[in-house]
Amino acid sequence: MLDHIIPYLPQTEGWLGYWQLLVATTAVFNSLQNFLTLKLTKRIYNNTAVVTPLQARTFAVWTLTSAVVRFYAAYNINQKAIYDMALFTYLIAFGHFSSELLIFRTAKINAGVISPVIVSTTSLIWMFQQYEYYVRS
Repeated sequence: MLDHIIPYLPQTEGWLGYWQLLVATTAVFNSLQNFLTLKLTKRIYNNTAVVTPLQARTFAVWTLTSAVVRFYAAYNINQKAIYDMALFTYLIAFGHFSSELLIFRTAKINAGVISPVIVSTTSLIWMFQQYEYYVRS
């Protein structure tokens, strides 16, 4: 079974390419969820009235865009421009969720907010620490 999957996985050294693929795949499912329903998105925010269908679709498009960048990064992790773009997607995600939680106070602490904060923080630290390993300029 794995013999059929392995050729489609990133063919790079280290685990970062696989991580990018996992996060990108998860983002695609999150995008679909935002296109189809408001139920899970409303769990993130204090005032569910701020979650409109338009806001959810906009968030879905942003998340899908991030997924595309991260898919490219998974398979091209050694290309500086793609690595940098992927790194910035995590920085933007961290900034968004942190500001909604700490500055605007529209979000509440729960799995819907903590998960992307953990993923973005972990990814940022990992990518900053491993920059020279993957991007040999």
